[in-house]
Amino acid sequence: MLTIDVLKKNNLILFEGISGSKAYGLSTEKSDTDIRGVFYMPKSDFYGLNYIPQVSNETNDIVYYELGRFIELLSKNNPNILEMLATPEHCILHKSDLMNDIKVSDFLSLLTKDTFVGYALSQVKKAKGLNKKMFHPIDKERKSVLDFCYVVENGKTIELHAWLTANKLNQENCGLSKLNHLKDTYNLFYDFKDDLYNGICSGENSNEVTLSSIPKNTTSSILLYFNKDAYSTYCKKYSEYWEWVSKRNIDRFQSNKMHGKGYDAKNMMHTIRLLQVALKIFKEGKLLIEVENRDELLEIKSGKYSYEEVVKMADDLIVDIEHYYEKSTFMTAPDLNKIENLLVKLRLKLYN
Repeated sequence: MLTIDVLKKNNLILFEGISGSKAYGLSTEKSDTDIRGVFYMPKSDFYGLNYIPQVSNETNDIVYYELGRFIELLSKNNPNILEMLATPEHCILHKSDLMNDIKVSDFLSLLTKDTFVGYALSQVKKAKGLNKKMFHPIDKERKSVLDFCYVVENGKTIELHAWLTANKLNQENCGLSKLNHLKDTYNLFYDFKDDLYNGICSGENSNEVTLSSIPKNTTSSILLYFNKDAYSTYCKKYSEYWEWVSKRNIDRFQSNKMHGKGYDAKNMMHTIRLLQVALKIFKEGKLLIEVENRDELLEIKSGKYSYEEVVKMADDLIVDIEHYYEKSTFMTAPDLNKIENLLVKLRLKLYN
C-alpha cells in the first residue's frame, strides 16, 4: 500500500511544495502548512493492477498526485493543479529535474476562464449559503411527518397537532384512506379502539403516512393533507445542516460569526484572489500566485466588507476577465496529443 512514508522512503516524489495561504503570501499566525506534490508509481505497480492516482494524509493537508493524474488535471486547466506549477521558489521543498519538462505554456488555454471563473462562482454561492446555516439554525430534534399534516375543518386549514389537542384525540387511533384524484390528501377516520386503525404514521422515523383498512359504510371524520414536498425539503435541509455542523471548522465558524456579515469571509478572500490570478493570466499571459494586495485581501477575510460589496468585486473582475479573454491568443484547449507524448516521454525516463 502506498503511503506518504512509502513515497519518501522509496524516493518516488518528483515535486513537493508548500501551497495555500503561505504560497499566496496571505498566511497569518494561525495558518496551517499545506503541502502538495507529485509522485510516480513503482514500475511494477504502474504496469500492474495497483494504480493509485492520489495519496494524502487524513486531513488532506498533505496531498500528492500521481504523475499521470497530475498531467490529466493540468490538461483540464484545474486551478489548484495549475497553481502548483507556479509555486514560488521559496515554497518549493523538492523538485526533480524531470519536472522542468512540464511547462505552464503547454497547458494554459482559453479553458482557464471556465475553470477559474466557474470555481469562483461556486464559492460565491457557497459563501452566501453559510448565512442560512449561521443565522437560521435547525433544531436538533427532528420534525416528523405529523408536523407537516393539516386537516380541513369548516373551510379552514388547521395544523394536525393543534386539531388533535383541541379535540383530545390521539394520532394512534386515526385511520387514513387515500382520496382519489387529490395528491397527498386522505379521508381521516377516528375510533377509540386502540387496535382498529394503524394511526397516521407508524413512528417518529416514518417518512410516510400510514393507510388503514376502513370498514365499509364508515363515515370520514375529516380531510387530512400531508405536505409531502415540504417534508422532503425539510429532511434535506436538516441532513445538510447537521452534516455541516459535524464537519465545520469551529475557529473559522466563530470568526465568521463574529464579523456578522453572513458569509464565509475566508472563502470569499480566496475567490477574489483566484479571479485576480485569472485576470493576470489573460491580461499579461502570466500565471502568478503570490499576491500584490495582501492587505486588501486580508481585509476581506476579516469581514470588513458586506457580502454585496465582495460580490461586486467579483463581478467587476469577471467583466475584466471577459474583456481580455476576447483578445486572448491562447489556444482553445491544451493540445492533448502533445501532452500525451510528454507523459510518455516522462514515463520512459522514469522506468528505463
